[in-house]
Amino acid sequence: MIIPVILSGGSGSRLWPMSRELNPKQFLSLYGEQTLLQETMTRLEGVPELAAPVIICNEEHRFLVAQQMKDIDVAVDKIILEPVGRNTAPAICAAAEYLHKNKDAGDDVMLVLSADHVIKNTEAFHKVITEGYAIARQGQLVTFGIVPDKAETGYGYIRRSEQYQAHQAWKVAQFVEKPDQPTAQQYLDSGEYYWNSGMFMFQAETILQELDLFSHDIVQAVHQAVMHGGSDMDFCRLNPDDFSASPSDSIDYAVMEKTDKAVVLPLDANWNDIGAWSALWEINSRDEDGNVLQGDVLKVDVTNSYVHAEERMIALVGIDNCVVVETADAVLVADKSRSQDVKDIVTQLKAGQREEALLHQRVYRPWGSYETLEETDRFKVKRIIVNPGARLSLQMHHHRAEHWVVVKGTAKIRCGDKEFVMTEDQSNYIPLGTQHRLENPGVIPLEIIEIQTGSYLGEDDIVRFEDNYGRTESCLGDTRK
Repeated sequence: MIIPVILSGGSGSRLWPMSRELNPKQFLSLYGEQTLLQETMTRLEGVPELAAPVIICNEEHRFLVAQQMKDIDVAVDKIILEPVGRNTAPAICAAAEYLHKNKDAGDDVMLVLSADHVIKNTEAFHKVITEGYAIARQGQLVTFGIVPDKAETGYGYIRRSEQYQAHQAWKVAQFVEKPDQPTAQQYLDSGEYYWNSGMFMFQAETILQELDLFSHDIVQAVHQAVMHGGSDMDFCRLNPDDFSASPSDSIDYAVMEKTDKAVVLPLDANWNDIGAWSALWEINSRDEDGNVLQGDVLKVDVTNSYVHAEERMIALVGIDNCVVVETADAVLVADKSRSQDVKDIVTQLKAGQREEALLHQRVYRPWGSYETLEETDRFKVKRIIVNPGARLSLQMHHHRAEHWVVVKGTAKIRCGDKEFVMTEDQSNYIPLGTQHRLENPGVIPLEIIEIQTGSYLGEDDIVRFEDNYGRTESCLGDTRK
């Protein structure tokens, strides 16, 4: 069987302000109707001998992953939760350890994919997967090398050596870092180099053996993290202390550059890793002036630009080669050739401890979403949407009272020792210090307006007594209801 292992731990800082730390690019619909994570799974439809996927993600993203897989009717094998980021080698090692521990792997092959890539030619992709499956079952470590169509300086490269048996594949001669422009042109002209895609195929036992040979400290730490971890619902929780003890390293540095089992399979399938706003300009259809325009956009003499309006109208006059992205709480304007440098803005936001680095105005939770409509020192107004059949935790607050007004749907409410139902245009007051819970027993989304009043309105003023989603009682620094 082919077991998809989806790496979904990235933060996507170069695609700010759409991509935020708690809702990064892989969970957004940036190209097409589905999110990038969903497209990663659906493009595998039709691959023979495909097993349920294993997804590796940040602890904070677990419910986003679970809900997005549910929305496309994909039953996951397990969602492995990283307590801290440790790069791709420990993440892949954790998946291999999980499969080795819990599955009778036999000839099964891991198909390691990033959750944030776009691959337009699905037929070519499937063909390469089939070829890689056969090679990986022979004990080789297969990597997909993207056939370059330009002298790109933003990717690492793989140089091939002799052909591997009768396959359309080659043994790897060398992995090389991102080159300068003249070197990239030499690579392109030689025909011996491919872009490093970060996609792989290998057996769990083989990659564990090679990791143990070349990066023993990673295997040792991750093995303990899996053994001392736990499971609940669809989640496999790695032990935080053990996993944090692992060195942080990419699978390229940890194994692929050192092993003699590396084989590169050329992939020519209109691939893009969506590494910056300029990449979205490249892959989308452009108008007669070379523009990609999304949302309510008015323009005069605008050329070769990417413009995305989410909440408001954008009006532009006399610009060229720019990126303009508008969200409810931020606007980005950048030279398209400098779009990689957007990450430096995110660094500044984090240094200033600004929420715009972490959250959108609309925050998604396992039960639905909320957005802050107005906020002052003494009151806050939120719009809360609860999915059908979902409910928030049983909770209380030390410093604020809440007033709920139902504007759509039906609410089942527990307030103190009372439990009752409210419908549209009805309201209820939750006194400070009172245990309370909100639930949607209906079949349509429940929408309420919440008005908070009190001396402190921070999201960390919450104590949980019961929760359907396994969240902790103390939520200091958390933004979850």
